[in-house]
Amino acid sequence: MRAISRRAVIAAAAGVLITGCGSPGPGAGGHASAPVTSASPAQSATSAPSPGSAGGSGPAVALPAGYQPLYPFATPAQVRAWQAGYTSGGHQPWHLSASQTALAFTMGYLGFKGLNQVTRQALAATGDSRISVGFTLPNGRLSTSAVVHLVRFGSGPLAPWEVVGTDDTTFSLSRPAYGSTVTSPLTIGGKITGVDESIRVSVHQLPSSAPAGTLCCTAAGGQATPWTEKITFHAASGQVITIVVSTGGHVSGVERFAVTGVRVK
Repeated sequence: MRAISRRAVIAAAAGVLITGCGSPGPGAGGHASAPVTSASPAQSATSAPSPGSAGGSGPAVALPAGYQPLYPFATPAQVRAWQAGYTSGGHQPWHLSASQTALAFTMGYLGFKGLNQVTRQALAATGDSRISVGFTLPNGRLSTSAVVHLVRFGSGPLAPWEVVGTDDTTFSLSRPAYGSTVTSPLTIGGKITGVDESIRVSVHQLPSSAPAGTLCCTAAGGQATPWTEKITFHAASGQVITIVVSTGGHVSGVERFAVTGVRVK
């Protein structure tokens, strides 16, 4: 079903800028755990329920089947703790905004601070949200770096948004398979379209804002050309980790990125 675009109207704190729907430039993506550690948008989400409007135990808290909880919540217990804090005192209302959550994930958790624009927003009939994030080109146009996929963690008016992956376009991360079980060292790979690309890899795990593993850099380029690399990381058994690949350096340090979510064996 065709997605519905709507204008972003919320600005996040600490210099996070959200713009309305623009003309996306060359885009990228690849599909893919405690509260936010390094980016905390402070303004309330559009049409957010009033604090105190939903008390009690509330509806069941769970992700839709098959999705990995990448950010900002790792467990239903963390969601319930935030819901209690929001109900009693309006704590962190940005969790009810898909665009703010996507920017916090990109700028704070992944550390791509230059990707501070929302270039497009789309809400599917299923309730999924896809937020395109990117940066401003020298000519003033917006360039999309990734399409962040979010779903509601639970149901009801206080179900927060959760990042579950990104959509693949001209830069993909298809190995390992989304939701698979992995060990370190880990072989990763995908396809890329571009010229003189330099792929950087990092592994992230909640609640830390510091990567659990990094690798730089893999030369790549061409038209849908396969690329592969191996990375070592440190994460506890059972932990969901976010694998991130990025490239850039032509007009911005990071111009495209993709993520996937897997679980450590």
